[in-house]
Amino acid sequence: MRIALAGLATSHPYTDARTLAKVAELVVWEPDPERLRRFTDEHPGARVAGSLDEALATGPDGVVLTVPNPQVPEALAAVLETGVACFVNKPAAATREQLERLDRLAIHGRVMSGSVLRFAPAFAGVKTDPDEVLAVRATVRHDVGLWAGGYNAWQDTPAEGGGTMVTMGIHGVELLVALLGPRVRLVGAAGAKRHYATLRSEDTAVMALQWESGVVGTVEIIGVSEGEAYTVTVHRRDGDERIVIESGDDPVHGLGYAGTIEAFLDMVRGAPSPVPWAETRAVLGILVSARESA
Repeated sequence: MRIALAGLATSHPYTDARTLAKVAELVVWEPDPERLRRFTDEHPGARVAGSLDEALATGPDGVVLTVPNPQVPEALAAVLETGVACFVNKPAAATREQLERLDRLAIHGRVMSGSVLRFAPAFAGVKTDPDEVLAVRATVRHDVGLWAGGYNAWQDTPAEGGGTMVTMGIHGVELLVALLGPRVRLVGAAGAKRHYATLRSEDTAVMALQWESGVVGTVEIIGVSEGEAYTVTVHRRDGDERIVIESGDDPVHGLGYAGTIEAFLDMVRGAPSPVPWAETRAVLGILVSARESA
């Protein structure tokens, strides 16, 4: 099996590669020499491509695409032409213009994108009856202090990577859409800088959502935090159900990285995406609207 890692723009593909290297030959393309060197130091046997086209010309069985958000539509279009399975590291779009460019693509059934938390053991397989739900809440605790020092500035820039509202907010929105479905709209959003004054976006944020069924939901984003954890609370008449996702001693499994790659490899072997694009599109629509509102 041959897997192409197209871009190393975030930390995710480095984690993905450690899992993939156990079962596949790796091809890597990344224009930034420092990121590429970090990768090849860890995977000296990986085949290095000089461009995305060159990486795709090696005939990969699947592609993990991780490029800055403004580049995703063009890069994904090139991958789609090959017909192979593709995992687009989140978020696939952060602005209205990026989302509209994605909407013009013919995205086939073996394309997956979204938060790895959907595949975390603590959450995967959780079901709920929407008729019994009064409200839901997702709380995202993930520190964004690295951005305050200028790291990956494009992610912190609202017009490029969407900032904290989008890049961290996707975790909460994804979990709630996975529970209650894609028929949901944004009804409000706000963000603030409470600690990291040098950020280009915000370090705390909140979104209010409402599903077609009438269920309301809240996504809280806490970007000033000593620990990383994600909590979903389902409110019912008879009490609350809390689902807590933490890294534990094995973050690759605990946070869903391993489960995500397992799902991707199933697609490589011919299975359809376990995340319908309609759900991904709903999540992206919420995030883009929240970014605009805030």
